[in-house]
Formats: sequence, C-alpha cells, structure tokens
Amino acid sequence: VSNTPAPARSTTNTGLYMASQPSIGVFFGTSTGNTEEAAYFISAEFGDIASEPIEIDAVQGSVAAEFGKFDSLVVGTPTWNTGADEERSGTGWDEIYYSEMQELKIAGKKVAVFGQGDQISYSENYADATGELHDVFESLGCKMMGYTSQEGYEHDESKAIRGDSFCGLLLDAVNEEEMTEDRVKNWVVQLLDEGITESSGEAAPVVAAVPAPQVEETATVALDDPVLAEEIIAQVKTTRTGYAAHYNDRTDKTMWISTDGKSSYVTSGAPGYE
Repeated sequence: VSNTPAPARSTTNTGLYMASQPSIGVFFGTSTGNTEEAAYFISAEFGDIASEPIEIDAVQGSVAAEFGKFDSLVVGTPTWNTGADEERSGTGWDEIYYSEMQELKIAGKKVAVFGQGDQISYSENYADATGELHDVFESLGCKMMGYTSQEGYEHDESKAIRGDSFCGLLLDAVNEEEMTEDRVKNWVVQLLDEGITESSGEAAPVVAAVPAPQVEETATVALDDPVLAEEIIAQVKTTRTGYAAHYNDRTDKTMWISTDGKSSYVTSGAPGYE
C-alpha cells in the first residue's frame, strides 16, 4: 500500500460549489493501494462537497444506506482479474455487483467512475474492470458522466472504452504516476461543468425505463428491436456462449454482457434459458 500522505482537501478549487455537508460520495475498491490513493486525490480536489474516500469492502451489507447519503457518486476500481469476462476488479465490488447492488433503487443518480490499470504490461486489457463498474451502475438507471479522451494513452485495447472515449477517468500509477494529479484536477473540473453537484429535481423515478448500458453507439437500438433481442437469447440458448445473463428480479430485466465485455444489452423478463 502506498505510503504517500493523503492530499490536503481543497478549499478553493470548487469555488461556488462549497456545501455544508458532502453531496458526493467517493467509494473505491483497492488491491495494492493505488486506487485508494487516487480516491483521496479526487476527494481532496472536490473539497468539502465530497466525502472522505470509503472502501467498498467496509460497507457490504449496507450499500443502499451508504449510497443513499449522497446525491452523486464517484466510484473507482483497479483491474486485477485481467481478461476475465466479469468480476474483474479483485475487490469487494465483485462481491456485490450481481447480488446486493441489484436491489438498489438509484435510478437517476449521477455517477462517475475512475480506475487504475497498467497500459504497458497489460496493453490489451487496460483498466478493464472500470468498464464493468460503469455498466453495472448504468444498468441500474444511473446517469453516467465524466467520460474522457483516449488521447495521450499507450494502450491497445480496453473494456472501458465506450464509443471513442473512456467511460471515466483512467489512471496508470505504474507508468504515468506523475500525470495522476493533473488528470484528477482536469476531471474534477469536467464533472463540475457537467453538473455533478446539480440537483436532478423531483422528476418521477425512471426505474421502469432503465436504459441499456451504452457500450457501443448502437447498443440502445437493441432495446427497441425485439428481433435482435430474440437473436441474442437464441444464441445463448443454443451455444451457451456469446453473452452472460444477469437478471434483476426487482426490475424484471436481464442485462446481457458479451464475453469480450465490449457490448451489452437489456431485455425485459428473465433470461429464459435455464
């Protein structure tokens, strides 16, 4: 675990965004301490509007209550199970993705993700787990924000790519530790500009219309294309390969994640291929 002191919490960078109590909850999973350190940098940069970083392992069993304390969430993960189809973080996130988190009623909550990876030694799987973290929250109807450019990185592939962008802030404490501080500063400014602190108002819950994870630009078409949905299910029935199904009995929807982790779809009802 890194012995780097936690950075001082900002009291100036957030300007008019100061609040009497934190509105942004910062949660992380960690294996070596690098993601924890990044979480502290992020929390400090937000200043008083963000919580001190909270390790996800410490809140298992009370995730709903902990997430419910905040208007918005900033969540981070390392990638440990490199190349795995799912549960790639090697942290407490893996224990709750398809169990406790599936019971959450957080549709509409603003969420941004960050992750650590090694883009040189694992150039074809750079920060893969960040993509899964993103997809799980999006499948619950959260409003995802904080997408960043791939420009300046040296990876070949990543399951955290959505369209032409990363699905959040990706860091590399192994090869580019000196760039972490500037990347965090720029990302926090971006999130504030995107309105992470702004109230979503009193709009009716959108749980009944949970959007599909927008992994590819064409992914949302699947929701409106019953023929394509049937083709996906037929493929799984026949081959038991291609897509892994994760059923949410609260919303009566199934999230289908491709084996390469690069596409996902949501269909109504249970998988139906048991």
